Amino acid sequence: MEDKINSAVRTFASSINSDSKFMADMSELIEVTSQLPLSSFDHWERSIRSEFSSAIRESVPPKCGVWSKPKELVTWLDLISWDGYKREKALRALSGAAPNTFFFSLAVRRLNDWVPQVRKAARETLLGVARSTDPKFVVDALCVTLSNWNSWGRIEEIDKEVLLKIICEEEIAKSLRSKLISSASGPMLSLFSQLGRTPILDEKIEEIAQSAIQPTVRAKAYRSLFEGRVAWIEGRKWVWTDIRYCEGKLKPIVGERMLEIEIPLLDLLKRSSEDRSSIVRRLSAEILIRELGNLGMKARVFAERFASDNSQSVSERGEFALKKLDEAERGSTS
Repeated sequence: MEDKINSAVRTFASSINSDSKFMADMSELIEVTSQLPLSSFDHWERSIRSEFSSAIRESVPPKCGVWSKPKELVTWLDLISWDGYKREKALRALSGAAPNTFFFSLAVRRLNDWVPQVRKAARETLLGVARSTDPKFVVDALCVTLSNWNSWGRIEEIDKEVLLKIICEEEIAKSLRSKLISSASGPMLSLFSQLGRTPILDEKIEEIAQSAIQPTVRAKAYRSLFEGRVAWIEGRKWVWTDIRYCEGKLKPIVGERMLEIEIPLLDLLKRSSEDRSSIVRRLSAEILIRELGNLGMKARVFAERFASDNSQSVSERGEFALKKLDEAERGSTS
């Protein structure tokens, strides 16, 4: 893959300095970057930047007259130029659709650029690029970005607002909800939490709780319905545990948004207790223990069901609930 990328970058660089004065040939570059795993994005960005910079220098033809001028074509790869002025210029010039997920991700990552003017240009242009780009490319890029943006050291709240506006675009929101339900792998749990910052999931949380392929996503959806809120990690802050020995740890900063969805507790318990995954049933048993005093005679029915569950983690909670119910009954009779 490294060889394919380098070859495509050099072909692209050569086409910039060819006789075509208006357009460079990106076809090979688009094809190979469409195959790149986004999990290794840092590596590929550095590798392509270095190769492109070298190829451009080598492909510039010698000047042969006083009228010769270098062509000033702005390309998608200028988004990762060593020169901050070029990165800013590329963002403001490339207002059309991104050709694939990789190139849209390049634009998104400029929200964490080390040059403030580049971040400003990204804020002002990214929404327009997203609206023009295939929603699938946007969604695939957002799935990775939203899972990692808390580790971005330079992104500001105003930059995050741009991404939240993109998320709320109708077609993009629809694709994100579909991906949450249908994806068997990937950081869908983290994605669910971050999407909870916006209202795009509110009307579909019940469907996600019942239909999402990943058990952890179903459990997160059920927990949100039980608690009437969606919670997410805003970031982390350092907390000293023993300042005498310079010991401490990073503590998560939790954000939340309340849901305006009211579903009877018994209905939620019934659905979650019948889920095919022990992860969801265990959550259901935890909620039962918390709500024992509010369920009346139904509490014992659920407790007995959990106590006979095949999963040890679920049955232990069911037995604990039965124990608490027995203690409460003995206390009331005495």
